[in-house]
Amino acid sequence: MSKVILITGGARSGKSALAERHMRSFPGAPVYIATAEIRDDEMAQRVALHRARRGPEWRQIDAPLDVVGALRDSDGAGPRLLDCLTLWLTNLMLGGHDWEAAGRVLAQCLSTQSAPVILVTNEVGAGIVPESALGRAFRDAAGLLNQRIAAISDEVYLAVSGLPMKVKP
Repeated sequence: MSKVILITGGARSGKSALAERHMRSFPGAPVYIATAEIRDDEMAQRVALHRARRGPEWRQIDAPLDVVGALRDSDGAGPRLLDCLTLWLTNLMLGGHDWEAAGRVLAQCLSTQSAPVILVTNEVGAGIVPESALGRAFRDAAGLLNQRIAAISDEVYLAVSGLPMKVKP
């Protein structure tokens, strides 16, 4: 049985770096499942910084929509880091996909994995109420998706100022 770990936190809370460090506790070559799509220079710079920090030993799979396929295809190839659920949710919502069904399928898939999976997600419920209907729908969807994945996770951490707070043993 694999281990599923969820790491959440606010913007720039250090959650990705914490997840990368946590990956070192698992044997095998690390696999990074990226949900981000590079659409501008600023995002390209962010991705380059993340890649440089991880190093060349990481194998990367780009999966802006099909994270379940990426998890299934990479199971047994080493521990996986899926970064991040909220970007995946954004891709689903903006593409008109059924994010609730996709979240159910992801939760089911995670329970069948043989290799460890760490998932990174943003905690969006502690901020201000978004002004637009789309922003409120996203905040609500992210909260529900995070709850679903936290419920099936073996461990959950909240990143605060680069420090992990374990909220589910």
